[in-house]
Amino acid sequence: MPSPFPGMEPYLEQPAFWSSFHSRLIVAIADAIEPQLSPQYYVEVETRTYQSDDSEDGLLIGIPDAIVFSGQSNTPTTKEILADDRSVATQSRPERVTVPMPIAVNERYLEVREVVTDEVITVIELLSPKNKRAGDGRVAYEKKRRAILSSATHLVELDLLRGSKPMAILGMRSKSPYRILISRSHQRPAADLYGVNLQQQLPTFPVSLKPTDPEPLVPLQEVFDGVYERARYARRIDYNLPVPPPALSTAEKQWVEALLAPIRDS
Repeated sequence: MPSPFPGMEPYLEQPAFWSSFHSRLIVAIADAIEPQLSPQYYVEVETRTYQSDDSEDGLLIGIPDAIVFSGQSNTPTTKEILADDRSVATQSRPERVTVPMPIAVNERYLEVREVVTDEVITVIELLSPKNKRAGDGRVAYEKKRRAILSSATHLVELDLLRGSKPMAILGMRSKSPYRILISRSHQRPAADLYGVNLQQQLPTFPVSLKPTDPEPLVPLQEVFDGVYERARYARRIDYNLPVPPPALSTAEKQWVEALLAPIRDS
């Protein structure tokens, strides 16, 4: 069953779905590119890992509770209760507290490489909530982004999240909530930006290679539709719930209400 939305599915932006969707979409994009590559190239799924102690707002959903909360209990023992009764005036025993533990966060991205030299020709990034929010994730990603933009490597950056601060793009007139940036190294600082509204289909975008080679095309809407169906999101998403944050504009909210009315009334 296809998504009721014509393009990006805003319900997938919530933490309960995003981590898995991120991985599925990245791999699906790689599969869409590979048949179009000449024998001199290959596409690799890479993983960026960094340490973070930011576990608020469910951003680290998917990491087992045993890692995040191992050894913790909110139920006081009999000894602790007796100790509390004896320490009304003076705290004679230490209080059990917790400290923030660094957690390894893994994020997938793609690299198109040259077979003979293993040179990275193009990096394809799908931004995550932690990339966009202030903190370790954004610092790590912005550092990598600066390194790519100052190199001979092309950058394709997909931002399919409405929330948080967008990455720096100068001269951007579009206010679209979703953005796809194509930065070819030989054209910098100029770049191509695809702005996509909630009511629009996702575009087909090119993946730059060496100047003499044809650019593979990623039919992002087709790729997204395949991921949506294979993951059976239609059965897993409760469309009776409101669209997850950030809040929609009045016009967008009216549009969503009309779009989902047949599903909610069934």
